[in-house]
Amino acid sequence: MRECVLLKHGEVFLRGRNRARFEELLYRNLRDALRTLPGPTWVEKGRSVTLVGGEPPLDQLVECVRRVIGFNLVQPAVRIPSTVEDIGAHAVRALRRAREERGGRAEITFAVRPKRRDKSFPLTSSELAVTVGERVRLETGARVNLSAPDVELAIEVDRHTSCLSWNRLPGRGGLPVGSSGRALALLSGGYDSPVAAYRAMRRGMACDFVHFTGAPYTDASSVYKAYALARELNRFQPDRALWVVPLGKAQKQLAIAGAGRLQVVAQRRLMARTASTLARRLGAEALVTGDSLGQVASQTVANMAAVDEAASVPLLRPVLGWEKQEIIDEARALGTADVSALPDEDCCSLLAPRQVSTRARVPDLERVERRLELDELVDELLAGAWSLEPGAEAETGDIDAPEAGCRL
Repeated sequence: MRECVLLKHGEVFLRGRNRARFEELLYRNLRDALRTLPGPTWVEKGRSVTLVGGEPPLDQLVECVRRVIGFNLVQPAVRIPSTVEDIGAHAVRALRRAREERGGRAEITFAVRPKRRDKSFPLTSSELAVTVGERVRLETGARVNLSAPDVELAIEVDRHTSCLSWNRLPGRGGLPVGSSGRALALLSGGYDSPVAAYRAMRRGMACDFVHFTGAPYTDASSVYKAYALARELNRFQPDRALWVVPLGKAQKQLAIAGAGRLQVVAQRRLMARTASTLARRLGAEALVTGDSLGQVASQTVANMAAVDEAASVPLLRPVLGWEKQEIIDEARALGTADVSALPDEDCCSLLAPRQVSTRARVPDLERVERRLELDELVDELLAGAWSLEPGAEAETGDIDAPEAGCRL
């Protein structure tokens, strides 16, 4: 008997002729995730299923692989010989184990769900279910419930070895990270942008991150939050960099240029313009933001269209139609909510007017921007930017300082 984890593939199964490329990315991401565990591991590929095992404890393996985007189902399992006797004996053990995991509750129901991949196996799937189920019932006293069992004993029967699982855990689903290209996610300190970045990852985008700080007029609290959020998000993809861009002086220039009620939209256009240039330099094909339609005054259709006009790469908004509570609930599930709830000095509120224009017109914004040298301003912003590597074993005491990372 060998403990392992049985993984069921998600949308990769439906990719047709491109399936091999998607599976290659899926296994690459899986191997990258497994390297974070202590001790050697192994991966065995099957048709629409994958087995993972090794020296790390089973609970650590399960926790690790559940973070890999592209698998729909994660099942802790044991690998056993493909004989009726072995399958029956281990099914009894698995039921007892499942009972212990549920606090030793005496009253427990079960069902046996075999899948016979090896058609030369002496029993059909239904015959195996009856044989194994009767043995489990007699030796454990558990009752059979085929419609809503407490424990589902899933059996994958192959030619030489079979896998027996007693628990079904949801995976991340989605497409393997990297299969849809590369994006640059604008990461603030709030709830919305981390959820948007994660949703882009689930659709196959590998996301680098950029954070605009109000420095030198704000402290480093927002940078620390962005770093912590990027580190959480990097649990779902091979580690990507966080770029920090000090925007405070440029925001002041916009205010001096007379932006007035257009200040917030004008600085969002500047962010989009700067992030677009950074994305092209990094090889990213799109920007990702946490905009949610109508959530704040700057996120009206007219204002978002004005921001889109300033971007030179596509601007994606994965949570556009989400309500705030939906976003917060997703953030809690991801593990980013506690970080987002921390106080910080957000650059978006810096120099913000009392009333923000909800229908900013591009000609009016361009009139303000013509008072500045935009191309030079973008180059200046990127010249002052630096990168960090969230997730790497690095000192974070001075992450607000360019010396802590790499210049662009």
